[in-house]
Amino acid sequence: MVCTAQPLAAQAGLDIIKAGGNAVDAAIATAACLTVVEPTANGIGSDCFALVWMKDENKLFGLNGSGPAPMGISAEALREQGLKEVPMYGWTPVNVPGTPSGWAELSKRFGKLPLSQVLEPAARYAEEGHAVAPTVSYAWKGALQKFTPIFGDQPCHKGWFGTFIKDGKAPEPGDVFVSQGHADTLREIGRTNAESFYRGALADKIDAFSRETGGYLRKSDLEAYRAEWVEPITTNYKGYDVWEIPPNGHGIVALMALNILEGMDISGYDRGDATHKMIEAMKLAFVDGMHYVTDPRYMGVTPAELLSKEYAAKRRELISDTALLPEHGDPHCGGTVYLCTADGEGNMVSYIQSNYRGFGSGVVVPGTGIALNDRGNNFTLDENHFNCLAPGKKPYHTIIPGFLTKDGKAVGPFGVMGGFMQPQGHLQVVTDTVDFLMNPQDALDAPRWQWVGGKEIHVEQNFPEAITKELIRRGHDVKVQAEETSFGRGEIIWRNDEGVLVGATEPRADGVVAAW
Repeated sequence: MVCTAQPLAAQAGLDIIKAGGNAVDAAIATAACLTVVEPTANGIGSDCFALVWMKDENKLFGLNGSGPAPMGISAEALREQGLKEVPMYGWTPVNVPGTPSGWAELSKRFGKLPLSQVLEPAARYAEEGHAVAPTVSYAWKGALQKFTPIFGDQPCHKGWFGTFIKDGKAPEPGDVFVSQGHADTLREIGRTNAESFYRGALADKIDAFSRETGGYLRKSDLEAYRAEWVEPITTNYKGYDVWEIPPNGHGIVALMALNILEGMDISGYDRGDATHKMIEAMKLAFVDGMHYVTDPRYMGVTPAELLSKEYAAKRRELISDTALLPEHGDPHCGGTVYLCTADGEGNMVSYIQSNYRGFGSGVVVPGTGIALNDRGNNFTLDENHFNCLAPGKKPYHTIIPGFLTKDGKAVGPFGVMGGFMQPQGHLQVVTDTVDFLMNPQDALDAPRWQWVGGKEIHVEQNFPEAITKELIRRGHDVKVQAEETSFGRGEIIWRNDEGVLVGATEPRADGVVAAW
């Protein structure tokens, strides 16, 4: 089974399983296809994270495919330029891309098929063309409208217009998008197991374009990089083990919120009270995460301290019947795509990949289809903050794959993409599953809320009016949003007690569950 927000990518992953691949091969194939068929949310220059359940080892493995800031950039240098924050676009926010190395590491350690074979479906979609989906077209046109006055004729952005815009227009739904450069790059990554991207001809092209157009990224930055295998972090929530990637990702925020919520009964009929408690727990966890989470080498606390049940109990004491203005605590005192896959052998993958904001930095290396991330925008320039920009440092990262186990057995992968909505989506999916006993599709269909700061809560248009009124009575500043794009897009695969795979995908996207 393969679940993702784009039907062509899901089918490509399933075809790889039919060709003899496993869940890991399928995840890579699907992810590569998404750089072609949904370039509005990710690219070859993205970052990625993965949680991989290998049945034979009965173990969950974690991969951190996020890249650091170039060695030639620093907070001090940007402040001297008069900047107060890292820009969203151009070369300044571009970090070393981690995705190609992530594909190679996954393939080398757990894949069954050659990487070249696994990437070929994506290369064919790029070379032969594919019909652009409605949701992707909508995002594409929005990007063009936003980018045109910002980018102008800046040299670093000429590759974006040359790659993604034809005759001054973004594609309409059903228009065919072709990118031969993208196809050539994917094949070279597959043929060289990503070595070309970091230490060969593709690295040379990235370096040359960066130097030519005023960028910071150098071949030496690429040469020094390799995606990193990490130990997943976990907490037990009412009998289920919920798993995330450790910092620099902010999956720990979802786990901290679940720790706080665990000591409360939210499974009754009063959904207004339950929603209030979930929001308050998320607020307390989020402010801790945004204060402490960054490259783990620079954190002032450990993940174990943040996930301490004793610390969760202290935070829980702050929750009352009314909305609070959260502040971070002290534990010492106590534009993204997601996919999931499962094969017939029992292996399962939770995988996420992102440029950060939509098309990312708006920098595309001409002739290659390599759209580079803007992940450095997540750094701060405040030298007193744990997440301050520094050479070779990884930033606070918003993309997080999730995984659920029970009694040492895999239940399955899940994820909700969408920036700072992601841990909030994880919390809502887990509580819908564990506390409210929803099936996977109901959990993804359920109307969502999102904390955006202070006491302000955004809800979708179909959010129950009675709960909205209850939240307002408790002091929350609730705003109903016409657009649903900010509330995340998710996928789930659960394996039930009979061994049957149960998949679900988002009504907020063009998603599909492909199964064989």
